[in-house]
Amino acid sequence: MQLFRLDDQIAFVTGAGSGIGQRIAIGLAEAGADVALFDLAASEAGLADTAGRIRALGRRALTLTGDVTQAADLAKAVDAVEAQLGELTVAVNCAGIANATAAEDLPEAQWQRTIDVNLTGVFLSAQAEARVMLPRQRGSIVNIASMSGSIVNRGLLQAHYNTSKAGVIHLTKSLAMEWADRGLRVNAISPGYTLTPMNLRPEVAEQRKIFERDTPLGRMATVDELVGPAVFLASAASSFCTGVDLIVDGGFVCW
Repeated sequence: MQLFRLDDQIAFVTGAGSGIGQRIAIGLAEAGADVALFDLAASEAGLADTAGRIRALGRRALTLTGDVTQAADLAKAVDAVEAQLGELTVAVNCAGIANATAAEDLPEAQWQRTIDVNLTGVFLSAQAEARVMLPRQRGSIVNIASMSGSIVNRGLLQAHYNTSKAGVIHLTKSLAMEWADRGLRVNAISPGYTLTPMNLRPEVAEQRKIFERDTPLGRMATVDELVGPAVFLASAASSFCTGVDLIVDGGFVCW
């Protein structure tokens, strides 16, 4: 299925040191891309692991550290990608944080940090990526949002997180419309409950049971199940898709 191949593509993935970002980065390499990996300096070990798994597939990997809330870090990273791997054609913006606090007790700093990373970080990432893609009139950007951008998760106190992810969905549509006539597609993936390291901690074992019970397919997603949607939106298989929010949630938002 050549439509889904990413041979000769150069990809850039933020949040590539763990979880969904790590698995998508490896998935892009499995589809044929060379991949640049970006995360915080504290995630260097995770980045090295991701890079090793990509190189084992016979693809090139480049590790880069920085903060998605800092435009200068992203510009420097994109410059490094272009200098060391080649022209950037695919980007997947996965970096994000999650936590829960009752709205009436939510400190302003916690609200702002969540918005800064989850929403402003996606905007700054897309902006840096688009600045090299737009002149060539070629590229695909995929932003990782969440089903929490469309619904409010029962029992979870996360007005700040939900708001940030709703913003990612509308930002994606806005950028898609601005850049549609210049060859750049922008889409989003909204995962449902997923078995990332954060959700595999022993202290959330009982909460996992609730997530599984409330999902129509009766389980949480594995990180492997985000690879297909990402490859689809990155590849020629989705050449007529832009401004799409692809919900990958086991049917959760239907209820």
